[in-house]
Amino acid sequence: MKIRQHHFVNKGWVNYFADPEFNTEKCQLVLAFGAPQLITDPGIYDYLKVGYPNANIVFASTAGEIIGSDVYDDSIVVTAIELEKSTISCTATHVNEQANSAETGTFLMSQLDKKGLNCVFIISDGTFINGSELVDGFNQDNPDKVPVTGGLAGDAARFSSTFTSLNAVPAQGNVIAIGFYGDSLRINHGSCGGWEEFGPQRTITKSDKNVLFEIDGKSALDLYKEYLGEYAKELPGSALLFPLSLSIDGSDKKLVRTILNVNEDEKSMTFAGNLPEGSKVRLMKANFEKLIDASSSAATDSIIGPEEADLAILVSCVGRKLVLNDRTDEELIAAKNIFGDKTSMAGFYSYGELSPLNKGSNCELHNQTMTITTFTER
Repeated sequence: MKIRQHHFVNKGWVNYFADPEFNTEKCQLVLAFGAPQLITDPGIYDYLKVGYPNANIVFASTAGEIIGSDVYDDSIVVTAIELEKSTISCTATHVNEQANSAETGTFLMSQLDKKGLNCVFIISDGTFINGSELVDGFNQDNPDKVPVTGGLAGDAARFSSTFTSLNAVPAQGNVIAIGFYGDSLRINHGSCGGWEEFGPQRTITKSDKNVLFEIDGKSALDLYKEYLGEYAKELPGSALLFPLSLSIDGSDKKLVRTILNVNEDEKSMTFAGNLPEGSKVRLMKANFEKLIDASSSAATDSIIGPEEADLAILVSCVGRKLVLNDRTDEELIAAKNIFGDKTSMAGFYSYGELSPLNKGSNCELHNQTMTITTFTER
């Protein structure tokens, strides 16, 4: 695998890294992660298409761009990939082309040849899609449990409009699946949150997909406000500091769910992923050191073996970036310290992360995690 990275920052292109033998004509895949107002400029797509004429070009808008161990806003991070012994297949659809998010996931998986499929990397719209249902669709048509990872596009902290595309100028509503094939390609993944649980475990007694109404038979919003104290006055913004942990049957790990909005009239809370009735939940709070350590844990879990990975794609949650603030780069440095200097790093801050909880398990939607996918070709 040969990598070339460059960066659109301060209105100009900067070369970041390039394998000396990288061949732009043989490049199969270009990943471009950037600010919405930049990547929707047709000139950006035209520039990359001229530079990589035979590559599939995949765009995602972000809540922050990652290149190496640095995080940026209002830029575009480009990672071009030339596979020497392996192949890829890309497919895309629009959310309006299927009845729901689950069917979107099932459709995308059906478009990929399963023979020799090594991993599927997903770039999804982050506004119109239900991430929980999307991964359910992937899992329905994935009998061999091929790893599915990736993320939902972002829009800074505006939570307004996200943009994605495959071989086109980015637009709203697109979901892209990238299939990786070949025995020479080894792909691994890791995901960790680092949030600290507090308070008793409780049971969801009334919910509708990602809208939570009652916990233990009581108003979920009233209970949440009781625990938040002074922070309750700052809802929904302060909710990023206090997500919920969601227990998953059959796993000792837990999913993290972020609150997107509250409805005072209905006494409900809308989350970034589904919360099924009967599930067990606990409140969580930020611990800066644990959040940063979680990045190290995700990187460690994604290590393929004694060999250093060629490429690590990092997808971290916008909530982590808002909480860590000036310390955000510390979680990237923590990952870099695990990988070493030979591993190229790129990624983005997202509205949701996609990864199995454990090796060999189905894909899940995560919130507030650092999720890493590593690629090594030998």
